[in-house]
Amino acid sequence: MTIKTINPATNKVVKIFEDMSDNKVENIIADVHEEYFCWRKTTFPYRKGLLLKAAEILKNEKEKFGEILTLEMGKPITQAIAEVEKCAWVCEYYAENAGEILKNEIIKTDASESFVRFDPIGIVLAVMPWNFPFWQVFRFAAPALMAGNVCLLKHASNVPMSALAIEEVFNKAGFPKNIFKTLLVGSSRIKGIIENPKISAVTLTGSEIAGKEVAANCGSQLKKCVMELGGSDPFIILNDADIEEAVKVAVTARIINNGQSCIAAKRFIVVEDVYDQFTSAFVERMINIKTGDPFEEETELGPLAREDLLIELDEQIKSSVEKGAEILCGGKRLERDGYFYPATVVGNVKKGMPAYEEELFGPAASVIKVKDEEEAIFVANDTEFGLGASLWTQDLSKAKSIASRIESGSVFINGLVKSDPRLPFGGVKISGFGRELSHYGIKEFVNVKTVWIK
Repeated sequence: MTIKTINPATNKVVKIFEDMSDNKVENIIADVHEEYFCWRKTTFPYRKGLLLKAAEILKNEKEKFGEILTLEMGKPITQAIAEVEKCAWVCEYYAENAGEILKNEIIKTDASESFVRFDPIGIVLAVMPWNFPFWQVFRFAAPALMAGNVCLLKHASNVPMSALAIEEVFNKAGFPKNIFKTLLVGSSRIKGIIENPKISAVTLTGSEIAGKEVAANCGSQLKKCVMELGGSDPFIILNDADIEEAVKVAVTARIINNGQSCIAAKRFIVVEDVYDQFTSAFVERMINIKTGDPFEEETELGPLAREDLLIELDEQIKSSVEKGAEILCGGKRLERDGYFYPATVVGNVKKGMPAYEEELFGPAASVIKVKDEEEAIFVANDTEFGLGASLWTQDLSKAKSIASRIESGSVFINGLVKSDPRLPFGGVKISGFGRELSHYGIKEFVNVKTVWIK
C-alpha cells in the first residue's frame, strides 16, 4: 500500500510514500532496541542538552514545520506555528525537570536504607493521531527520552511528512539516530508490532475504537499502555457567569484546530435563565468566523482533515435535525474545493440525538438548555466520555465544589480546557486511562523499583 499526504484545502495529493516492508520494520525495531542499552546509561545532564537543542530547532524553524502541519491536516497557519512552539515548551519542561522528578525517593522503613528508583523500561511505541501532528508526539517523546527510554512512532497515515519531520528534529539535535524512529505503516500492522517482544509499552492518542483495539492487543501481551481517547466535553454556563467572556472563550473552544480536538468544548450546557442571552451572542460570533485558506494568517477556520470526517459530521448533524434539533447557523458543507464545513450551532439538543450522545469532531456546537445547576451537572456527566470540562460561574467556592462532581480528567473554571506540561492530562470512562504530562506522565513508562538494604 501507499501512504499519502493530501492537502485537505484542495483535495490534491502532495506526496506519496511507500509502506515499509515487514523486514524493514523488524530491522528498525532491532536497531532501536539495541540503542536502548546504551541510551539508558546516559546521564540526565546529557539528555537535557540534547532535548534543549531539539527545543531550539523547533523554535528556530517553527514556520517551516508549521507549514507542514497546515499542508497535511488543514490547521490554520497561526495555530500550526503555535503548536510547534508548544512542542519546544514541553521539551524544555522535561529537560529542566526530569532529573528532579525521577531522583530516588527515600522512604524510611525498618531497613538501614530504602528508596524507590525510577528506571527506564525500553521501547515505547506511540500510535499517534493527525489532529495535533507535532504536539501529540512531543508530549510523549520528551518525557520518554528523558526517562531513558527509546521511541518508535506509528503516526496517522495522512500526516507522514509530519512524522518524518519530527524524526529530523531529533536527528538534527544530535540524538543517536536509533533513539527515535518513524514507522511508515498502515494501522493494520499495529497489532503485529505490539506483539514484537522488543516493544515494552504503548501510548495511543485517538478514538475510543482505536483505543479499545490497541489496549486489547497490549493486554494480550501484558504490556503497559496509556490511552488518551475521544471526548465530548461539557462547557457549563451557570446563571451568574460572565456571559460576554464565556461566549468569547466558547467560540475559541469550539473552532480551535478546525473543531478537531479531543478536549474541545462540544456540549454547551446553559441554564435557562441565561440560555437566550448566551445562545444569541454565541451564534452571532460563530456566523462571523472567517473560514478559508488555512495558509492565510487571518483565517480562523480551515478545512477538516479528511473528507470522510466531514461526511460523518454532516450525517450526525442531519440525524440530530431529523430527531428535532434546530440548526441555528451553518450545518451544511461549503460548496468549494476541499473539506470545508462552516462554524455550526445546533439548538434544541436532546438526549437520544447524535449531537447529545456522540462526539462531534468538527466545528459544530451542541447547545443544551437545562433548568438549573443540578441538571447541568447531570447532563455534563450523562455521557460515556470524560476527558475535560469547562465551568462558568463567578462563585468560585461553588465552582470548586461542582468540580468534584464532574466526571472528567480535568475541570477548567472560567477558562479554556487545554494541556499544559506542568499539569497531568488524560480522561476517565471511554476517554481513556493513564496520564500524560507533568510528573505523573513521565512516571507512566518507568519501572517504579523498590530498593531495600538491610
